[in-house]
Order: sequence, then structure tokens, then C-alpha cells
Amino acid sequence: MNKDERKKNKKHRLMMRTSILLIIAFAVGYVFYTNFIQEETQIISVGDQAPNFALQNLEGERVELEDYKGEGIFLNFWETYCPPCEEEMPYMEAEHKEYEDKEVEILAVNVGESELTVDRFVKRHELTFPILLDQNRDVLNAYGVTYLPAI
Repeated sequence: MNKDERKKNKKHRLMMRTSILLIIAFAVGYVFYTNFIQEETQIISVGDQAPNFALQNLEGERVELEDYKGEGIFLNFWETYCPPCEEEMPYMEAEHKEYEDKEVEILAVNVGESELTVDRFVKRHELTFPILLDQNRDVLNAYGVTYLPAI
């Protein structure tokens, strides 16, 4: 083996060792992050107190779950491009009209969509119950919701 080939092999070994070391460092960092840094999500069970949250509605007002303490709450997580979500909206609107004077409120939490998209959907379906915007999916994650629609 001549000097150039040895130099080339040495450089190749250095690149391989560096690549392997970076992969191992990334894997260790990821395991550390997922096990020690990342917040744990608690699963909400029937009978548990609902975690409080504050979100903005389509009018730009801050709405907090605690504002409805003592009332019945129908909490719904949805998206505009979810066919079952769209199908349930007329039924939710009917329930809203029936129960709005009986201290029962529907709070429909849209997850991850722009205000413009949600506003168009609401106008098209003539919805009058409160629509809240969870654009960062914080409330969705706090409630442990994985599939939509979720009630």
C-alpha cells in the first residue's frame, strides 16, 4: 500500500468513526430527552377533574374552562377536514340551541388550524356555539386526545 492509499484509508476510517460517534450521541441525547426532559402526559379518566385551559375564541376573546365552573360542559375536539367532525356539527348546533338556557355549554376546540380556515367553516355551517382555537395543540395534548373527533 502506498502513502496516498494509506492516507485515503485513514481519512475514510476517521469519517466512519465520526459518523458512528454522531449517531450514538444523537441516540443518547434523544433517549435522555424523551425520558427526563419531556413532560409526561396524564391520561384523563372518567370522574377526573378536567384540566383547566385558556384559549382564544373566534372573536379574539380569552375563554377559560374555569369560567364555566358549575355548568355542564360538552367539550369537543375537532378539525375542519375531519368528515365525522363535520357530520356532527349540525347535531351539536341543535343541542346548543336546546340547552343554552339550562347552564350547559358546548365548547368546540379546533386543533391546529388557522383562524381563517375555522371562521370559514363556522360561517358555512352557521354555528353559534363557542369555537376555541388550540393552534399549538396544547389542550389536545393535555387531555391525551389522539383521534378526532373526540368528546
